[in-house]
This record gives sequence, structure tokens and C-alpha cells, in this order.
Amino acid sequence: MIRYIILRILQLIPVLLGISMITFLMMSLIPGDPVAMILGQHISPQTMENIRQELGLDQPLLRQYFHYLWNTLHGDFGRSYIQHQEVSQMLLEKIPVTFCLALLALTIALTLGTLLGVMSAVMKNTVWDTFTTLLVSTGVSLPSFWLGMILQLIFGVVFHSLPVSGIGGEGFDLKYYILPATALGLASMALYARLTRACLLEVLEEDYIRTAYAKGLAKHAVIIKHALRNALIPIVTQAGTDFATLMGGAVLTETIFSLPGVGFMLFNAISRRDYPVVQGVTLFLALVFVVVNLIVDILYVFLDPRIRYE
Repeated sequence: MIRYIILRILQLIPVLLGISMITFLMMSLIPGDPVAMILGQHISPQTMENIRQELGLDQPLLRQYFHYLWNTLHGDFGRSYIQHQEVSQMLLEKIPVTFCLALLALTIALTLGTLLGVMSAVMKNTVWDTFTTLLVSTGVSLPSFWLGMILQLIFGVVFHSLPVSGIGGEGFDLKYYILPATALGLASMALYARLTRACLLEVLEEDYIRTAYAKGLAKHAVIIKHALRNALIPIVTQAGTDFATLMGGAVLTETIFSLPGVGFMLFNAISRRDYPVVQGVTLFLALVFVVVNLIVDILYVFLDPRIRYE
């Protein structure tokens, strides 16, 4: 296991290197001049050239990339062209917001989705199963941003019970995250319900489940201790992918609820040609995906002892 983890960490180096190169090239090929975005169009050519030299944008593309790579290896992600802040500092400010949103949304989706999926599988071909299937189909069809606006209308405008934007003052205030996390969680809940039902129905047909019933074990013990545990591997895989994706920021949800998270920052940086911010956020997201996938692989061993990494 230790050897496998070390190899996976070493694989992180070429992955991040490749992503940094691709991101740098893509940003360089996007039409538009970042200097013009900073200063506006009505600036003298000499001033624009001076700023371009100051930012190093007048150098050959390959030299710009190696300069960026060297600074990144020393922990310097550069400064934002627009906000004139260190990119690392901006990330530290935005990550907690997105992390809280992603964690709450995933908790809601996993809890409700798994519960509905288990009940639907256990009560197969009943009225409850039909109702759950209809609910899941409806949930899959609803985009999270539309659901977010409906929640804002109901709980913010009609009942005035929850805030509809912002994150409040200093520190973590749960009430500001309830609506956006619910919007994201309910949209993903349908996927987990459908996945849990399919995986659990497949496991319930296995011989060892019939053996457990033959030994006289209670139905809830068979479902929870034997069937559900073996059905969790695809669910854990999906949960890891979803968490990494949510850490990239649900841009529309963060925009609707005015949450200053990573996704909203990335969207603004791309639209303003803020190269250092885009490159810094992309490297961060790549790191999140690799680390989350590694954690998911390790969890497989605890969920299914038959899995071994040599």
C-alpha cells in the first residue's frame, strides 16, 4: 500500500506539469490582450508596451512559460493582473467558501440519495419504488441554478427565513450555505439514488446474500452490513469525482447566490484574461482531483478487503 501511494504521488509531477503547459498555451491562444483588459482601450501604445514589458508579456512564449514554471516551483503563482493580489492569497480566501459549499452539498446528496436508493431497492416493484423512480427522473431533469432560484424565491422572498446571497461577516455562518448547498445537493441526489438502487439490486442477487438469509440474519443486518457495504464502491467513486468537481466551483450556483468561491473567481479571471489567476486555479484543481482520487483508491481497501495494491 505504501509503495502504491508513493508511486501515485510521483505520478502527480508529470500530471501537474502537463496541465500547467496546456493551460498556459490555451490562455496564450485566446484572442484578446490582457494589457487592454487592465488599462482599457483608450491608452497610448507606449504605455501599453511599458506595461507589457513589466508583466513579461513581450518575451517569447517558451521563455514566459519557463519563467512561470520556475516561480511556481518556488511557491510563487504570480499576481493578479486585475486585482493586484498574490494568486496564492486569493486562493486561500476563496477555498474555504467553496470547500464548505462542496462538503455540505455532497453530504445532502449522499445522505438523501443513498437512503432513497436503499429503500427503492428493498421495496422493488412497489408503489414506493415507482414514486422514487419518478422523483429521481424529475431530479435529474432539474438544473441546479433553476432550483437555486426557486429556493431563493420560496425561502428568501416569500418566507424571509434564509439569506439568499453572500456569506455574512467573518467566519462560517451555516445559514448562508443552506440554500446553495441544498440546490446543488438535490440536483445530485437523484444520481446517487439511481446509482445506489442499481448497485444494491445487483448485490442482492449474489449467493452470499442468500447464505446470510439462510443463516437467519435479520433483513436490516443483511442489507446494511453485507449488501450495502459491497454496493458502496461505485458510490464512493462517484462521490470523490463530484467533490473534486464541486471544489472547482459550481459557477452558476456561486453566481446566483453571490458566493465568493473558486469557481466564480475562475470565471471572472477567464473573462478578464487574468492569466496568473487562471493558471493558479487550474493547478489547484488538478491537485484536488489527484488527491481525491488517491483517497478514493485507499478507501476501496477498507470497503472491500479483497482489493489489494501491490
